[in-house]
Amino acid sequence: MPAYIWEGKSKDGSFKKGKITAANESSAYQMLGSQGINVSRLKEKKPFKFSDLSNIDINMGGVPPRDLMIFTRQFSTMIDAGLPLVQALEILGTTSENKQFRKILMDIKERVEGGSTFSEALARHPSTFDNLFVNLVKAGEIGGVLDVIMGRMANHIEKNMKLRRRIKSAMTYPVIVLLVCIVVLGALLFKVIPTFEDMFADMGGKSLPPLTAKIIAMSRWSIAHGNIIFGGLGAIISGFFIFLRIPGGKFMFHKGLLHLPIIGDVIKKSAVAAFTRTMGTLLSSGVPILDALEIVADSSSNLVIRDALMKVRNKISEGRNIVEPLMETKIFPHMVVQMIGVGEQTGALDTMLNKIADFYEDEVDVAVDAMTSAIEPLLMVFLGSTVGTTMIAMYQPVFEMAGAVKQ
Repeated sequence: MPAYIWEGKSKDGSFKKGKITAANESSAYQMLGSQGINVSRLKEKKPFKFSDLSNIDINMGGVPPRDLMIFTRQFSTMIDAGLPLVQALEILGTTSENKQFRKILMDIKERVEGGSTFSEALARHPSTFDNLFVNLVKAGEIGGVLDVIMGRMANHIEKNMKLRRRIKSAMTYPVIVLLVCIVVLGALLFKVIPTFEDMFADMGGKSLPPLTAKIIAMSRWSIAHGNIIFGGLGAIISGFFIFLRIPGGKFMFHKGLLHLPIIGDVIKKSAVAAFTRTMGTLLSSGVPILDALEIVADSSSNLVIRDALMKVRNKISEGRNIVEPLMETKIFPHMVVQMIGVGEQTGALDTMLNKIADFYEDEVDVAVDAMTSAIEPLLMVFLGSTVGTTMIAMYQPVFEMAGAVKQ
């Protein structure tokens, strides 16, 4: 019988994962459901074959957000126009340019034709349709407003895409400059400085200026210990990834990110924007607040924020309002919590959350610009000073020799 790798939540809300052997995928879902596991991801574990290497899908990470947004927007338009659900899925499945997405949509169409609800069929593809998407569709099916829900989901995906694209584009330039710094520094130490050293030896120079001597000594040491340097860098990188896999390691790393001087502010503001936008979309679609908090927590990429939101959910389930638990997390700004409190008291929490999201998405743009403005000069100064100091040190003996010859 085939083996399946699964991830999900137990009855007490804790995250679990493991492997199970079952006759088929449906049996695996039933077996895990009888154990009280709410499955979020299930994938068959196939034995490795060398022949599989020629059939690797380069898009294994899932469907791009842009394709998902276009599908959601078009699907909403078709349902609003009165087109049957199965027919809409068939049209979008056959016209999709993404081969992987095409297969997924046709599988969903077949499951809906076989008697499954649309949300149940979507849940069979968790790498493409997350809990947020599935639960919103479920709410739309129950309320009979699937076209409206899909329109909201398309807006949500589009705004998230813009937010991620903004942060990604801001980080691209500093990363490129940092890589250039590393390459230039390596070229100077391993190629350029040894060439100057040989030139000084051919010129018969006996004593070199102190700065030149120090840089040449640094180059000699780097060449002599090159294996140790590159081995050490490899060990640090490997150790970092191992640290992220140990229990609590990834949590500590995410906690450290939130306290970084410049980047931490951007992460916090983007987390507030993502939380309020997702929460507002869920509540306006009729999802209960406890379910909405659980979905938002699951969709958070930062484990510290995920843990804080689950604590907020647990305290609300005990009868407390949303303001005090949010304040106790010390992650969300005081103004945000107070505005959420006003929205809760006036019965317009979803509207208030969307307004906060609009404000903080603009704040993320400002914070990203400030981060870029602070990081770029530092990197340029580092690169300029490194190259400049090395060139001065290398040409100083040449100038001194030229001056001696002229005299």
